[in-house]
Amino acid sequence: MAKGKNLGKSIVLLFLIIILCLGGLLWFDYLGIIHAKTLFTPLYRILGREVQTSMTAVRPLNNDIDQDRIDKQREALRLYKEELDQKESELTASGQQNERIAAELAEREKTLEEREKTFNNLQKKYDDKEVNIEQIATRLYNMPPAAAVQELVAMDDQLVIDVLRKEEEMATVKKQYSMTSYWLSLMPAERAAAVQRKMVSKPKALD
Repeated sequence: MAKGKNLGKSIVLLFLIIILCLGGLLWFDYLGIIHAKTLFTPLYRILGREVQTSMTAVRPLNNDIDQDRIDKQREALRLYKEELDQKESELTASGQQNERIAAELAEREKTLEEREKTFNNLQKKYDDKEVNIEQIATRLYNMPPAAAVQELVAMDDQLVIDVLRKEEEMATVKKQYSMTSYWLSLMPAERAAAVQRKMVSKPKALD
């Protein structure tokens, strides 16, 4: 009787151990720590069946997920590259526009320099002529009237007009008697009349 009880306890204990081992294998297989089905590969081969492990079943899914992730990353990179190309094109166009603007500004600056140079030359020419006319008017004022009129007659009408105007201006500033009317009275009548008409109709010349 004692042997029978011990044998029964041993069988029950063995079944419990087997159940615990199977439960542990299934739990570890669920957690992904081991693949329980691979432990029974020899048994499956004896029975003529192929083992479908959880790894082989999951691997294609993981491959699909990885490929989808790679495709998304490639698409994101493609869009980023297009954005960079667009920005590069905009920068290139902006650079070309800036170069055109810089060229236009340089051309305008050159034109302004040329105009300023021309104006300075004209101003110098005008100033030189003013000095020359003032010198002529001063010299004629200090000459005898007959000699002064003789020189005036030898000049062209515009120079005569400028000299006479300068002489009147100087006489006014210095509060002296102007010789303009007296000189005109000594000049030939036709020439004096022509000069007087031009003095009334024409402004002071710059050149």
